[in-house]
Amino acid sequence: IIIQAIVRFVVMKKEIFKKILVCICLTLCMMPQLLNAQKKKPLNIPNYDNEPYHYGFIVGYNQMLFSVDYIDDYQNIIHSHTEFPPNNVMHDIGGDFLTSDFRIDEITPMMTHGFSVGIVGNLRLTRHLDLRLIPTLSFGERRIIYNIVSTSVIDDNGDFKRYKVPSVTHSTFVEFPLHLKIRSNRNNNTSAYVIAGANYKIDMASQKKLYDEDANRPNALRVNRHDVAAEVGAGFDFYTGYFKLGIELKMSYGLLDVAKDHDFMYTSSFDNLRNKTFQLSFTFE
Repeated sequence: IIIQAIVRFVVMKKEIFKKILVCICLTLCMMPQLLNAQKKKPLNIPNYDNEPYHYGFIVGYNQMLFSVDYIDDYQNIIHSHTEFPPNNVMHDIGGDFLTSDFRIDEITPMMTHGFSVGIVGNLRLTRHLDLRLIPTLSFGERRIIYNIVSTSVIDDNGDFKRYKVPSVTHSTFVEFPLHLKIRSNRNNNTSAYVIAGANYKIDMASQKKLYDEDANRPNALRVNRHDVAAEVGAGFDFYTGYFKLGIELKMSYGLLDVAKDHDFMYTSSFDNLRNKTFQLSFTFE
């Protein structure tokens, strides 16, 4: 009876057993390669980590956004229509809406894409600890979408009229990251590491075009040019025959409130506005 039950179960679950059998066969086929991978390989550039310093360059893909701390109950604060950006920014909004007071129902920071290039300077402190200075030029933008609601204008559905106001801040950062890099022991031609440090950055993109002097209000969100960020990350180094390739993932979080013009609709709902960046980098040293 037991044997019959086992046979019946195997027949019913034959697809599952087929997959298990395939996995077992693949594992057995890969065992020789896995065992060979554990053997010690000839080291590429074996004395590389003993050098007191070295240089290289870095290229990276970044995602920038704003991290926002809101004031309490900002959705119920009534704003004057004089806080609207100039008319040339409000593309399809009706004239009646522009003369109406409003409230901000929702604020949504958006993540955007950019890229970075820079120079790597590495100073060896100990066997497993390096000090790195990486002057970098980073290009990107940050977006915030404001969902605003009129306090008096009614739409075709009988609800208070709504409109989405985008704000885009274009930035070109000159950055000076200073990191401590803690490296693991080298395993053949690979090693892992973690980094931590600070980054002083200057936004070189002009803010003058973001302000309409005639309307006496900003066209878009205005931010301070200077910022200091704390940074952490991790990565792997791969030693080739001619250079060392590093692949690194890093997060940067601004420590300063970068918002300007707290009397206008773009920043009047913010308690703090900080920069945040995620970056995937490739270093060639």
